[in-house]
Amino acid sequence: MLAVSGEVIMSEILLKVKDLKQHFRVKGKSLSAPAYVKAVDSCSFHIKKGKTFGLVGESGCGKSTIGRTILRLYEPTGGSIEYDGADITKVDMKPYRKRMQIVFQDPYSSLNPRMTVGDIVGEPLDINKTCTTAAERREVIIDRLNLVGLNTEHMNRYPHEFSGGQRQRISIARALALNPEFIICDEPVSALDVSIQAQVINKFIELQESMGLSYLFISHDLSVVRYISEHVGVMYLGKMMEMGETDILFKNPVHPYTQALFSVAPDPELRADKTKNRIILEGDVPSPIDTPSGCYFRTRCRYAKPECSEVAPEMREVEAGHYTACHLI
Repeated sequence: MLAVSGEVIMSEILLKVKDLKQHFRVKGKSLSAPAYVKAVDSCSFHIKKGKTFGLVGESGCGKSTIGRTILRLYEPTGGSIEYDGADITKVDMKPYRKRMQIVFQDPYSSLNPRMTVGDIVGEPLDINKTCTTAAERREVIIDRLNLVGLNTEHMNRYPHEFSGGQRQRISIARALALNPEFIICDEPVSALDVSIQAQVINKFIELQESMGLSYLFISHDLSVVRYISEHVGVMYLGKMMEMGETDILFKNPVHPYTQALFSVAPDPELRADKTKNRIILEGDVPSPIDTPSGCYFRTRCRYAKPECSEVAPEMREVEAGHYTACHLI
């Protein structure tokens, strides 16, 4: 990591998220006392050009919401989003749509069953009026299909004629149609068989190396995230609990939640010395409508102290390239 006075050189950063918040108003509540779901609450991180930042955590912790908010599919409640040095929090996103794309989780529902593969991949080209002739459009579509391991014969077929892995390749080809720099991968292999997951993950890595892509890779599968990511962030109840370089974080998880999360990983190689024994958390995840005071994790933390309920911990560096938000560290 290039640094000047301990900070990453800005030219190395493609995406910078600072204190991002996404609160959804709860329907049915009175106007005088509205309630909000705090899906994302003051999260900060950055992604370097040509690198992958993995985001892990339990279902419902806000991972996918962060991805959609970065793309402004949801308008952020607070905080800022900088892309390649420009603040895009409130600007017209049309110029950035070509540069930022997303691959959705479910390849079965994210593809229009009434459109051929050629039209699915070509739709972004049509919307952005990228191609001037039908021949040019066809050439781009074939090129993108070839990039993901498909060919010309697949153009006139429909999504239902393909396997799950092939459908996800079609989704990737669609995301690549406009030659983007940054792709949000929202659980892109969770709906696939394990044997197919490796093929799709390796395709993501191959494309990153050949096209210089940057990824925000969202997943609950720790082994996948460790394999593909240079940096990892661990989320709980809309908050970032811990983040750092992948090798450092997996070898030495310091936050009690991260330790518990890693301890139940199916692959024993993912369990660091601190997580050899399975850690079972007591109680349920609190409601994102009524979050605990202080540290959000304190209601399930076996090490919680009085100060944990009084003051929210700030993210701080515990070793080079490793950060956590915990009063106990």
